[in-house]
Amino acid sequence: MTESLTKHERTLSAVIHASTFSRFFIPFGNIILPLVLWLANRKEYAFVDYNGKQALNFQISLFLYSVIFGAISIPFFFGLIPDFFQHGIFEWRYREPFEGINFFIDWDDFPFHRLWPVGLAGLVPVALFVINVVYTILATLRTHEGQVFKYPITINFIRS
Repeated sequence: MTESLTKHERTLSAVIHASTFSRFFIPFGNIILPLVLWLANRKEYAFVDYNGKQALNFQISLFLYSVIFGAISIPFFFGLIPDFFQHGIFEWRYREPFEGINFFIDWDDFPFHRLWPVGLAGLVPVALFVINVVYTILATLRTHEGQVFKYPITINFIRS
């Protein structure tokens, strides 16, 4: 596939991968913009068709992983809320009038052992974000050089 690639094919493929960063400016831009570019050029160039499918499959997979891990973390978060109120994180203690509100935190009674699921649930989106940025940059650079790039942890929604 890489023997007779034109500069236009390589550049267009790199732009498709790089266009996934449009999610920072346009909601769902990481799927919409590559989809438009891929649909417009998939029949003319096999290399662009392959890279468009790769970019879209990767972005859809990461979105699906984010939704799944977000749904898994919700019960842990809501299960921890009563502990915040019970152990004094948001407890309003009485003070003399006009002295303000005292947010008392009693760290000795706080259940730190119940925080690890929330901490893990917070690390997963960060890890997915780093994976997204790193592999998108790698894919952009490699396809611009004319190399075939395959993303990891990708579900093939659009078959190659």
